[in-house]
Amino acid sequence: EGNDHAIFTGDTLFIGDVGRPDLAVKTDLTMEDLAGHLYDSLQNKILPLANEVVVYPGHGAGSQCGKHMSNETVSTLGQQRQFNYALQPMDKAKFIEVVTDGLSTPPAYFPENARINKTGYENIEQVLQRNTQPLTVSQMQEALQQGAILLDTRTPDSFEKGFIPGALNIGLNGQYAVWVGSLVKFGAPMVVVAEPGQEAEAILRLARVGFENVKGFLQGGVQAWQDAGNTLETVNSVTAQEALELKNAQGFDVLDVRRNTENDTERVEGSLNIALMDLEESLDQLDKNTPYLVHCAGGYRSMIAASILKQHGFTNFKNVYGGFKAMKEVEGMPVATGMCPTQRRKAKLETA
Repeated sequence: EGNDHAIFTGDTLFIGDVGRPDLAVKTDLTMEDLAGHLYDSLQNKILPLANEVVVYPGHGAGSQCGKHMSNETVSTLGQQRQFNYALQPMDKAKFIEVVTDGLSTPPAYFPENARINKTGYENIEQVLQRNTQPLTVSQMQEALQQGAILLDTRTPDSFEKGFIPGALNIGLNGQYAVWVGSLVKFGAPMVVVAEPGQEAEAILRLARVGFENVKGFLQGGVQAWQDAGNTLETVNSVTAQEALELKNAQGFDVLDVRRNTENDTERVEGSLNIALMDLEESLDQLDKNTPYLVHCAGGYRSMIAASILKQHGFTNFKNVYGGFKAMKEVEGMPVATGMCPTQRRKAKLETA
């Protein structure tokens, strides 16, 4: 007693949150069973420790493993006892209900990565040697005809100015691996388009999350495609101010591709929310004749969405620069607010 200095809590206790009970791989335990085990670990192993014990978790904010983590990387048990909704006094049944509420579907590559971690993987040098193949335009077209996905890894700003028809844009400047893992079928063949000089980085970051079926990269990038006499497609973007004018004057609908929890927290009034993760399966909710303003939080995800819409023949939309962050600053933009997931969980506890 009293000599304990710190605890490494791994995926059990985070700063302001607890681990997700829905990421177990190939076990017969349900999400509720795992939430129950989480409760027992917290109650029996962690909470009996002294308030001054320092908490070092295995993840920080920005990871998919928690729901609403703080940006802090270290805390004390006393602070967590006070501020972490999941450590408030409640019985096991209540805890299970609260921590399983509103979990979004985990990225599809999670179980695959866990499996690779268990069964072993190929030497990364060999993977890179095999995958970093320069392709001519005709070799690329051949790979695409055989079912390869064309992955354009440039920034949204470069992509929108001109891209090869059918390309999926997931820029190296954002949560690149997470979005590839969420949107591309695991093991699918791919051809990479990158800014010249960034091909190796794009392919390495794919290999790190187990995407090793890369046929190569287009030598010379988008320029090579044009030099071969082919045309590029573009995406039209507007500023947040222009978006408001189009909404009012021309009746554009607002399509918000942020997560449902982000939309619940704060949104443009009357917007249609289809999370990027679900967009491709939900295109039947959209109408090709309706004009849309497509936005996310800052502009990265909305360009991914724009590339998916283009692949499926949607042309009647504009991407919004700066996303919701910019839109809510525009005078006259109708904004509705709700509760973020953590506030909702706290409210749920208080009404118990």
